[in-house]
Amino acid sequence: MLGMSSRSTVVLPQQRSFDELGTPLHEVVFCVIDLETTGGNRNEDQITEVGAVKVQGGQCLGTFQTLVNPGRAIPPQITVLTGLSDALVSNAPRIGAVLPSLLEFVGDAVIVGHNVGFDVGFLRAACERHAQPPVGGGLAVDTVALARRLLRDEVPNCKLGTLASRLRLDHQPSHRALDDALATTDLLHLLIERAAGLGVLGLDDLVVLAKLAGHAQAGKLKMTADLPRTPGVYMFRGQRDEVLYVGKATNLRQRVRSYFGSEDRRKIGPMLRETQSVTHLDLPDALTAEVIESRLISTMLPRYNRAGTRVDKYCFIKLDVDSPWPRLSVVKNPGPKGVHLGPLPSRTMANLVVEAIQSALPLRRCTARLGRNFVASADATMCSAAQLGVAHCPCAGTTDAGDYARIVELAADALQGRPDVVVERVRDKMLQLASQQRFEEAASVRDRLTALIGATRRHLLVEALRNAGRADITLGDATWTIEWGQLVDATKVGTVGRALPIAAPEPSAEPVLGRHQIDEALCLARFFDKHAARLTVSAAGPWTFPIGNRLPDLERLARPRQAA
Repeated sequence: MLGMSSRSTVVLPQQRSFDELGTPLHEVVFCVIDLETTGGNRNEDQITEVGAVKVQGGQCLGTFQTLVNPGRAIPPQITVLTGLSDALVSNAPRIGAVLPSLLEFVGDAVIVGHNVGFDVGFLRAACERHAQPPVGGGLAVDTVALARRLLRDEVPNCKLGTLASRLRLDHQPSHRALDDALATTDLLHLLIERAAGLGVLGLDDLVVLAKLAGHAQAGKLKMTADLPRTPGVYMFRGQRDEVLYVGKATNLRQRVRSYFGSEDRRKIGPMLRETQSVTHLDLPDALTAEVIESRLISTMLPRYNRAGTRVDKYCFIKLDVDSPWPRLSVVKNPGPKGVHLGPLPSRTMANLVVEAIQSALPLRRCTARLGRNFVASADATMCSAAQLGVAHCPCAGTTDAGDYARIVELAADALQGRPDVVVERVRDKMLQLASQQRFEEAASVRDRLTALIGATRRHLLVEALRNAGRADITLGDATWTIEWGQLVDATKVGTVGRALPIAAPEPSAEPVLGRHQIDEALCLARFFDKHAARLTVSAAGPWTFPIGNRLPDLERLARPRQAA
């Protein structure tokens, strides 16, 4: 018994884009499917009946119904439940013959079902067994999950029969495929009407809503009703309109609504309880959004943001090359003299880098001030590091000035992005310890080496960006203007030009970038380094992205030598 009305052609399923997911619900084609089977195991049991209803904008586009011969006996309890018997399905087609027609009917519509995982699971298993493409467009909506979110307080349970009876749907389920599919279609339309009250107007909203069942703050979804599906920055605000949290998004609406579903970070619950409104800034692209997010966080210091709010912890490594006997130190702010590396994100990382350099170069470690006319006393004793043979000790008068100058030169090279000698020596130390089975010590040396290479990469990225001076960089339809490592303008083809909502700090031509500028510079530099091959650039200075041609040597040196 096959009664089918088909309005579509076979379309292989594809992952939907953000634009498609944002399709208004009245434009979405849904295909509501219900199956009857011989049991609940998709790998062992078989389909006995298929029913489907295709709808768009509340209008029925067609129905599909057929019995299916399962090729095995139907259990008595299934016959009692559905009325389907072996005699009734004996002349029906097998599922392999039904699938091509069903796939053509469904096309790339969004699959809907009451406990849709059951129906989709059986269909996909059947498609695999008969070498057919998966059914549907890769997206499914479960009316059970939606009903739990929207109707749970009105009904004793969310069974299809209960919902159809309590809500007085036009069609009542009967444990037959088409009847149940028609009842599920009525339920879908009612759920969409209810969901509109929560600002659910697009397909992406509906998909997210089904995942929000039981979320304590789901009622605040109305705050997201006016958010666009475009790049930008969003701000959760509290009772006094204070900014609680700042974030960036490629799709503002989708990202903010996700906080009410799968987001399970420890601080998200308290933040949502405090949230009274959500505001946003429209921006032309994701990179600009990340930069503006960084600027907002650094100026507002929202309570629930962690990244970007601790610039006061950033520090620098200094080599005081202008002193007679230079040494390394970790300082909070760079001085007018000396060679600096940084800012680095923590004193822990800075100390690891210092230890890496000191383990490779015997720089003095004592903190005594040694003037140009310093002369060691006759009874001076060497410091403990010098006694261990890992450092020079000018205070004891045992160090040759020329030899020390050459060591200082290597240390300055390491801080200025040329740490090859240091990396090789640290690597050799790590391998020596590992060969002696002193693995914990080798791991500590590895951590120092990793910190050094990471700091060098940061330095090279920022150096490449700042050396470009003022530059216009284009990727696709977006163009960014940078100056001295900061974004000063961003435009996109087809949009009206406008100034950035948060202006950049005054550009600085100082040799060392300040701690309040480093996050933005790294954000820009990493993006340009990643996409270097696709960029069109007009720069006042040299454009040296990607920096990979300078980093592979460091990475190679950090690996064990190959055995001969």
